[in-house]
Amino acid sequence: MESTYLEKLSDELAHRGLDSWLMSPPGRVPSLYVTNPAARAMEDSVYAVRGNDGLWWFWWSWAERISMCDDLDAAASTVARVLTLPRGRE
Repeated sequence: MESTYLEKLSDELAHRGLDSWLMSPPGRVPSLYVTNPAARAMEDSVYAVRGNDGLWWFWWSWAERISMCDDLDAAASTVARVLTLPRGRE
């Protein structure tokens, strides 16, 4: 299930100009590695995990929630905002 959410998020991020790759190493939780092609240092991994509340959430690698997996627009907007340099900082 988590791979399905991550693939959908990848599509949304592509529309926002970000690159992403689904990482699914054996024995590990799948993640989406996301980079900003305009600033390669702006990168992180995103996970999709079912919370204690029974709902699926996107999480940053530092264990902070991004948004519910059912709200792809909010998740993609947040990831894009965090991984994009402020104007004038390019």
